[in-house]
Amino acid sequence: MSVDISNLILSVPVAESSTSLVADELTGSEAIAQYPEYVSVLADGSVQLSAPTKGASSKSTHRTRCEWSEPTYWTLAGAPNHWNRQVMTLTKVNWAQKVVVAQMHVYGDDSPPVKVFWRKGDITLGFRQTYNQTDPVNSTVLRGVPLGAKFSVSIHATAQGTVNVTASCNGVTGSSGDLPFDSSWAAHQFEFHGGVYNQVDYTDTTPADDGSICIISDLSLVHA
Repeated sequence: MSVDISNLILSVPVAESSTSLVADELTGSEAIAQYPEYVSVLADGSVQLSAPTKGASSKSTHRTRCEWSEPTYWTLAGAPNHWNRQVMTLTKVNWAQKVVVAQMHVYGDDSPPVKVFWRKGDITLGFRQTYNQTDPVNSTVLRGVPLGAKFSVSIHATAQGTVNVTASCNGVTGSSGDLPFDSSWAAHQFEFHGGVYNQVDYTDTTPADDGSICIISDLSLVHA
């Protein structure tokens, strides 16, 4: 199945200009044309995203990403259901073996309600019940997702203020169960993310070949 990222926003680990070292953000179609070494469409229509550990990052971190995000924000009450469904394969991971593969992000804040990680072969979750909660509550959604294996991950948020993260690999499925948001999230706007976001800081001694690569073979974003 072909994956269409043309109208999504891609963050790539390349400086946006000679005077700004912040990672560039552009549409998917622009990223494919301008940065094929990081964003490329494979022969079967799947999309490959590559994030070397050392590269341009956001102002607030020394962590690189090659990650898609939705072009518009939404509220929980804006639709009964909000779905981010992604089928992907990690073909390479950074030396720490920890990478974010999906997020439910919040506008204007660096503390998202949901982060989904691949960590040393497990799919784990960081969840914030309260807006701007200092430390997320961490849990394991699915164990036994080896490097190179195809797996699915989904984030399902509802207008009633719950979120459920599920993951499947090799016929085995795990779920977080329904996790309740408190009322502090109701007024905020969200967007889904996905791809590879390295969870390790780079330094001057970081090897040039360290990094993470994923192949996304199916992607569905629904608000209805």
